[in-house]
Formats: sequence, structure tokens, C-alpha cells
Amino acid sequence: MAVAIDGEPLTRTSTGEAVLFWILGAVILGSAIGVVAAPKAVYSAIFLAITMINLAVLYIAQDAVFLGVVQIVVYTGAVMMLFLFVLMLIGVDSSESLVETIRGQRISAIGVGVGFGILLIGAIGNSSVSGFVGLEQANGAGNVEGLAVLIFTRYVWAFELTS
Repeated sequence: MAVAIDGEPLTRTSTGEAVLFWILGAVILGSAIGVVAAPKAVYSAIFLAITMINLAVLYIAQDAVFLGVVQIVVYTGAVMMLFLFVLMLIGVDSSESLVETIRGQRISAIGVGVGFGILLIGAIGNSSVSGFVGLEQANGAGNVEGLAVLIFTRYVWAFELTS
């Protein structure tokens, strides 16, 4: 039997929770694709709001009610209204968005996207799910100290790049 960090046994999710997760996951994925594939900026903002609301429902379903409410109030309410206000203020026209301002930007963007995809596939291919190597040494003085030692010694370059 698998045991969580706090010593309580891990339980499987219920069927209803799993169905809700897969339905919301499909809706979130579809609306996230709609954000980048929509022909007009206002439609992209609406798809983004749909994505954020569905994420909030997913948080609430996982018993993170406060996080779900904050997601709706702060992100969907405030940030999306700011996005829509700016879009309405500047009046983005659909014919303007098709003009290529930098020559070759679409080809280079596709190349960068394919490159990142190859890097992602390579990283997933090299990942190990059998166990954690060096976890005992890293957690010798405690979990926080071990994490700090790893971040600021072995993984300092990756840490600085992500920051």
C-alpha cells in the first residue's frame, strides 16, 4: 500500500472525480488551443477566460476552494477585464494582425517551437521513473536544507535561467 508523506494511506480517486477531471481537461485543452488559434484578439480573450474558469472548477473539485475562488476573482475577474479593456481601447483590427512586421518571423517561430518540442521529447525520454537518485544524501539534514543544497550547488545554472 502506498503511503503519503504525512503517513496517511493514499486513496484512489472516485469515478465521478475522474470523469470530471477528464471532461474539464478536454475543455481546458480545447479552450487553450482556442486562445492561440482564434482569428480575433477578443475571441482569444474569451477563450482565455473559459480556460481560467474551468481551471477554477478543477481546483474546487480537488478541495482547493480558496485557490478556485482566487482564480475566479483575481485572474478571471480582474486580469481578464484588464485584457478586454486594453483590447477595446486600442481597437485591434484583424487585418493588422496578419501583417508580418519582422521578415521571416513565422518561419523562425516555427523553428523555435519545433526545437523546444525536440528538447521536451528528449527530456521526457531521459527521465527516470524508477526512483530518485541521491535523495538520501540530499535529505540528510532535512528536506528544506537538502533542496537548498541541490538548487544552489548542482542546479544553480538551471535555477538562474528559470528565474
